[in-house]
Amino acid sequence: MQLFNTYSGKLEEFKTIEPNKVKMYVCGPTVYDYAHLGHARCYITWDVLYRYLKFKGYDVTYCRNVTDVDDKILKKAEKEGKTPQEVSQYWYQQFTNSMNKLNNLKPDIEPFATKTLGEMISMVKTLIEKGFAYESGGDVYFRVKKFGKYGSLSGQPIDQLESGARIEVGDLKEDPLDFALWKKDEKFGYNSPWGVGRPGWHIECSAMSRKYLGQTIDIHAGGADLIFPHHENEIAQSECANGCKFVNYWLHNGFVTINKEKMSKSLGNFLTIDDMLKNYDANTLRLFILTNHYRMPVEFSDEALTSAQAGAKRLTNAKQIAINENLDITTTPEYKEFCDAMDEDLNTSKALAVLFDLTTRANKDEKDAYTILYKLATVLGFTFEKAGLSDDDILKAIKTVSDALGQDFQTMDEILELRKQARAEKNWDIADKIRVSLDSIGIILKDTKDGTTVELK
Repeated sequence: MQLFNTYSGKLEEFKTIEPNKVKMYVCGPTVYDYAHLGHARCYITWDVLYRYLKFKGYDVTYCRNVTDVDDKILKKAEKEGKTPQEVSQYWYQQFTNSMNKLNNLKPDIEPFATKTLGEMISMVKTLIEKGFAYESGGDVYFRVKKFGKYGSLSGQPIDQLESGARIEVGDLKEDPLDFALWKKDEKFGYNSPWGVGRPGWHIECSAMSRKYLGQTIDIHAGGADLIFPHHENEIAQSECANGCKFVNYWLHNGFVTINKEKMSKSLGNFLTIDDMLKNYDANTLRLFILTNHYRMPVEFSDEALTSAQAGAKRLTNAKQIAINENLDITTTPEYKEFCDAMDEDLNTSKALAVLFDLTTRANKDEKDAYTILYKLATVLGFTFEKAGLSDDDILKAIKTVSDALGQDFQTMDEILELRKQARAEKNWDIADKIRVSLDSIGIILKDTKDGTTVELK
């Protein structure tokens, strides 16, 4: 398996620190607002990597942090007259709900920054003791020029960084390049050896990664916007504090763009996941994202989403022949094609081509094609469960059937009971009118030995 390592700028063979074990850290959300399509791109990408590594037989420990102490959270708390904890807890739950709706697996470990303050303070103390950091007026800064490899991840030499560096009003730095490890904050801060304050953003991930995964980890992933300064600073402070290499493989996903601009809250051009899911299901959003290579930017458009919607329906509406639970898919050619694609730096576009070929073959009743499709598609996080009916869908269904039969119904249960009775009496005219009228609005009835289920197409 080959992965593109941002640090080296090239594809590298993936080799784990410990045999068959993967320690993987992904930068999580700062919880103060709704997650948007850019977040969906990031977390679907690394969800797929997590799923695929597990599928390959690795014992994976996936850690994704929650930043619940930050300037944006504090500003929102002041604006809304709430505590920072109330703000962060509320928006963390919204984020979790959005991830669940996207069918993303929950990480094995999901630490909160405010619950790891002791480890952050300990790391900052170590950096001061080693001469890599200094206290100034209640703030603590990292001495960038003391770390000779600074700029290696982003490919920005120190002299280039120096030319654009500035000291902000209120900063008490020795050098414009130095960054904050701890910030004085007497209003919302926590006790520390340097007075009341709170951690800088960068130290949070270094401390949480070390606490839960160890000093050196296999994979650190996140959006390309984090390469500099966040990940660059993580490397500097982690390697100086720990005295060893921090990360073996740095992986970064590209942006979602609108009119060639990065989608972000600061630009005000973002679409929330919840808003997107009002018009498109999770499989559609996942296909939209995975059709493109994870390192490339994805341009958002209604046309692209409509195309993905058609593809997702084709995939998940494949003729659902009973799954052969005993089938060993590792012996099938499709498995090799799929794994060859995924082993090529997660080439999900090629992997999807394998799935669509299996879809065609399943629809032709080819033996075991659906079983292989189902198992491989699950690795990419697609779900074959039909979406349930919303309240609006139910009201629309009741009205449609009422109009078709010329009588008023109050519930779907009444309609299903009438159809059951009509079928028992061989009154096919009424039974068919109910089925056809529901089908006309995208709702299908499935008769099983356990009764009738109602699903969206």
